Amino acid sequence: MNLRCSDAVLDATHGTIASFPNDFFGYFGWPTVTRLPDGVLLAAASGLRNEHPCPFGRSVVLRSTDDGATWTGPTVAHDSPLDDRDTGIIWVDGSTVLLSWFSIDNRRIAEALMDKRLGGDRGARALWRAGFARMTDDNASRWVGSWVRLSSDFGESWGDPIRVPVTAPHGPIRLASGELLYFGKEFLTDMAGFKAGIGGIVAVRSADGGRTWERLGSVPLIPGTQEGSYHEPHVAQLADGKLVGLIRLEDAPAGPRLEQIGHVHFSLVHTESTDGGRTWSPAVPLAFHGSPPHLLAHSSGALVAVYGRRLEPFGQRVMISGDGGASWDYDLTLRDDGPDDDLGYPSSVELADGSIFTAYYQKPGAPTDKCAFLWSRWRLPRLPALR
Repeated sequence: MNLRCSDAVLDATHGTIASFPNDFFGYFGWPTVTRLPDGVLLAAASGLRNEHPCPFGRSVVLRSTDDGATWTGPTVAHDSPLDDRDTGIIWVDGSTVLLSWFSIDNRRIAEALMDKRLGGDRGARALWRAGFARMTDDNASRWVGSWVRLSSDFGESWGDPIRVPVTAPHGPIRLASGELLYFGKEFLTDMAGFKAGIGGIVAVRSADGGRTWERLGSVPLIPGTQEGSYHEPHVAQLADGKLVGLIRLEDAPAGPRLEQIGHVHFSLVHTESTDGGRTWSPAVPLAFHGSPPHLLAHSSGALVAVYGRRLEPFGQRVMISGDGGASWDYDLTLRDDGPDDDLGYPSSVELADGSIFTAYYQKPGAPTDKCAFLWSRWRLPRLPALR
């Protein structure tokens, strides 16, 4: 694979989907944006929460009718007794929209961070403890896992939650056939296994709009690595039907650090399928910092990936392929003004004029701000591979 590092800064305009930097419940994270057939944009996030780890995650949805220039306020689409995270959203067909997320029992994780996050703030500590009180063992047994909900009215209301076997930040994609493909990390509905990173990167398919799912194939790992290093994938279908997937690679909870075996922590690996997701090529490391990915097959034929950069300068980055993923120009800068590394998870849609609208989370100003839900609008640059 041919990789070309770019120092280009993209010409982009930036704006806000939702930002409440000083509110207790002002934190937004791990978002997704989708475009409906009539041009309306729907954006979803784990929002109205307090911190990166906290007991308050909710799946919220916002709407724009002017290509993202203005947005409605967030409405809650799902709120379990646990922490609901990584909210994906896609148009399925007709008036049907699918929302995805996963729910975890993070009592031990978040309680261990209370002193660091909250200090002596008695009011905040009381709210956190009230949140933990909802995380009973019974509720954990009911809700830990990965889920979707369907809306038949373009996201105005939602059906019952449906458990699914995999999870990924941006959820499934709609194939050219109208079927759904969910390329994700297996979630075995067990917190011990979740923390250990147990579960492979697997494709599952739905022929009934997300109600039931069929397991297809899994991605062969890089020799010497373990499945605990593979998380948060995304996939795109090209015009010829080929599926191109990217996966977050990071140090596993147990075992040697990736750098000890010649790989880059918080990076990407590449895989492909030419049979609809039943078999996948072995994971190939791209060996540069930045993750997790979102892929967009642009009408020009370009394949566009966006990802977060959590080293200085912090921000959102872009990589582009003009040959279906055989080669990439990477590390194009969408923005590099993040105040710290709590950011990323960008996702993109193509607008009617061919421009690209990318949504992500990042603190809007100071490191003490709650993370906001932000956007950038930009056009494909004139790279050699695209000429």
